[in-house]
Amino acid sequence: MKSRSSQFAGSVVLAVKGRGRRLAVLSLLFLGLSFHAFGQEATILGTVTDPSGSVVPNVKVTITQTETGESRFSTTNDTGQYVAPGLPIGHYNVSAKATGFGATERNGITVNVNDRTRIDFVLKVGTTQENVTVEASAVQVQADSSEVSSVINGQQVSELGVNGRSVYSLYALTPGASSVQGDLVIPTPVSGDSNVSINGQRAGHNLQLLDGGENLDRGGSSASVMPSMDAIAEFTNLTSNYSAEYGLSGAATITTVVKSGTRTFHASAWEFDRNDAFDARNYFNPAPNKVAELRFNVYGFNAGGQVPLFKSHPTFFFYNMEWRSLVQGGLTNQTVPLASEYGGAFPTTGSDAVTINVPSNVLNLGANCPGGVPPAGIVAGKPFPNNTIPACMLDPNAQTLLKAGIFPAETTVTSTNTKGTGQFIGGNNSPTNVREEIARIDHQFTDKFSVFGHWVSEQVSQTYGTTQWSGDNVPTVSDVFGNPSYSAVIHTTYVVSPTLLNEAAFNYNGNRINIIPQGLFAAPSNFTFNRLFTGPNADNRIPSINLNGSTGTDYTSNWTPWINTANDYQLRDDVSWTRGAHQLKFGFSWALYKKVQDYFANTQGNFNFNGNFTGNDFADFLLGDAQQYEEDAVKSSGHWNNISLAAYVQDNWRVNHRLTLNLGLRWDGAPHTYEANQQSANFYPNLYNPANAATFDTAGNICSSAADPGCTAASPGLGTSPNPILAGLQFYENGIGIGGKNGIPKGLTNNYWPQFGPRVGFAYDLTDRGKTVVRGGFGIMYERIQGNDMYNGATNTPFDASPTVHNVSLSNPGLDVTTGGTITAAALPILPVGITGIALNYKPPTSYQYSVGVQQALGTRSVLGISYVGSQGRHENYYQEVNLPPAAALPALVA
Repeated sequence: MKSRSSQFAGSVVLAVKGRGRRLAVLSLLFLGLSFHAFGQEATILGTVTDPSGSVVPNVKVTITQTETGESRFSTTNDTGQYVAPGLPIGHYNVSAKATGFGATERNGITVNVNDRTRIDFVLKVGTTQENVTVEASAVQVQADSSEVSSVINGQQVSELGVNGRSVYSLYALTPGASSVQGDLVIPTPVSGDSNVSINGQRAGHNLQLLDGGENLDRGGSSASVMPSMDAIAEFTNLTSNYSAEYGLSGAATITTVVKSGTRTFHASAWEFDRNDAFDARNYFNPAPNKVAELRFNVYGFNAGGQVPLFKSHPTFFFYNMEWRSLVQGGLTNQTVPLASEYGGAFPTTGSDAVTINVPSNVLNLGANCPGGVPPAGIVAGKPFPNNTIPACMLDPNAQTLLKAGIFPAETTVTSTNTKGTGQFIGGNNSPTNVREEIARIDHQFTDKFSVFGHWVSEQVSQTYGTTQWSGDNVPTVSDVFGNPSYSAVIHTTYVVSPTLLNEAAFNYNGNRINIIPQGLFAAPSNFTFNRLFTGPNADNRIPSINLNGSTGTDYTSNWTPWINTANDYQLRDDVSWTRGAHQLKFGFSWALYKKVQDYFANTQGNFNFNGNFTGNDFADFLLGDAQQYEEDAVKSSGHWNNISLAAYVQDNWRVNHRLTLNLGLRWDGAPHTYEANQQSANFYPNLYNPANAATFDTAGNICSSAADPGCTAASPGLGTSPNPILAGLQFYENGIGIGGKNGIPKGLTNNYWPQFGPRVGFAYDLTDRGKTVVRGGFGIMYERIQGNDMYNGATNTPFDASPTVHNVSLSNPGLDVTTGGTITAAALPILPVGITGIALNYKPPTSYQYSVGVQQALGTRSVLGISYVGSQGRHENYYQEVNLPPAAALPALVA
């Protein structure tokens, strides 16, 4: 694993936003990268002046949310400015009152996540009984912020016609977005398709937040939970130059807010349906070909309102329940062996005729025949008589598996099929079922102290027609992806004074992944196992059978059953303080991410048949002569922990009535993920001792003792494994270091602490009328190192052994069919092994973001904006082979 790569991105974005709509009309993308976040609230601020333009101090400003009736109070300071931070999103009325002036009120103000909405007042001289009420503009230019973002409100979220009713589909509606998603985005969180790049950045660097809490599965960079689209109050995509409050992301920070209850009780129900009966036939799938079944139903209800008790300290509730049911018909189109060949008889005439030769390199061809002698007419290197393998030469394990049905029978034979094969068209239906509950409570204890919280629970069951994350291409074995997922937030707000506010929050998100095989995966009772290792083989799984020659059929249950448990705990505190023309915000956060994940290990074994013996891969399988066999010794679990720390300070400085500066500095402390039980290893060049260079026997294996051919002694640098399943095995460990031992960092790589990210931005009102604003900014953002960089190396030496042996028997992978020699795990040669390593000095991925643009108000209902948004990426992770031989040596190695 290296971290030296760079990226550059730039995009010119022209956007129009208006009440009830947001339209991106141009997005020109060159290449790319982006960022991360925490808050889910907004700010209303402004300046109060008299008719002469002089500022008015000590004006009482009241900000009232129309949905709940809750009010926040502020007082203008000596510069006539007021600030109300930490406001829930929604609609507000703002009034200003001062002695000697008439009261003024602005109504219908909409605030979205992270908005800095300016509401200025010009007070008229008069009595306080004189009221002036003005309806606010539906949308406004961003005169106090340099961030680049887009908003989709709750009505738009629920009514947009996206295929699949998935929140992930909304990602692509942001100016600067580039989607590589499929046509149908399945509405599931972890297994859903969130592959959208913002401003050219890596899609895996996007961060999702739900009500301010992280909502992320760090193994796949998708969300832990996916709220119902009818439960979303707002969806905001922060794409560049955002506040120092947000961090730990190199790409977009995507914030979602759950709806809350209001003073008015409301309820709704819905159902969305899709069915293949409603669809036109695919042009490339004409009748009478089968049409894949499609049944898609999304239905549910929600209700919200005010609890009728304790109205002086109001409590609001919102509850949403939704079911998602999707059935996708299987239309696997795969080449398979002809069922007529299962008994060993291959076609001799016609287009399917294929010649099967007697192996010339198998020592004992008639091992299972009477007298241990092959039948008459069997001559090594010559075609089988009548192109038929005698029954006594058929491997009993192969026959057992065929009778059990590991390969589906062909449904048709076409002229395009490889000789001796047919085509299977069909397969399993793949049902997906989601049951989701969302509850949110908002309570105001006093006019200074309030709290809200949510709980999201999802039960996801998703069936795959073949084994996922594998080369399996036949539906005789498949799996079910079980994914219960959860999210919880408790957020408190305390108004210490009109100029000081504190917010504290506890956030949790987590999920479980249980991938369970189904179909034909357990070995029949008469199947004979002769595995190399004694470790467990869960569910007595059938070994993988890969016909990787002319047939290309692959049967495998891979490393299922597979279990993954992830829990993410976060604490944060944020303080907002207004002093003069400065609105300061500073805070810190701490997060602990714990994952227990099974190794990606196939302990049942993997057989490969490529036609090396007979000229046909399926004939090799019938004989039980495998060109290659691999087996993992251990199927264990890693216990991975990651701690993230952060602190920031942000100053939004109103320099004068036309210029606002956004100045911030953030520190992200993100030490690397580590295995809690010191079960991780890595190769370190500085630990490699040339004096302990490996010595090899005449077969190219590392010398285990003087008894090995061509060896005078055991090779230096040998060691053993702490795993009892691997007792007696030797490993070449020269240069190998164990995380957390002997001075090796527990996360295998040095932690990088000076992760300081400045944020600098400006907003300048060109006309002093709040209609035309020039904005720009620059920021440095850091990304956590991807968890998979560690998880993928879980089976490194000496914690697992995965030997590969060649020319072996299906009934006994320890038997070399070309020599007759047998081998057990204890007698395995010491083979050079591969390491999925990670660089010792692995700096976190870093994004440099910058933008400049202009916004112009078009009346009171639309704003036109054009911006240039750019970014550069540094220290991006990538994989490369680091131990390749010199190019000049290749001809001799392959000769």
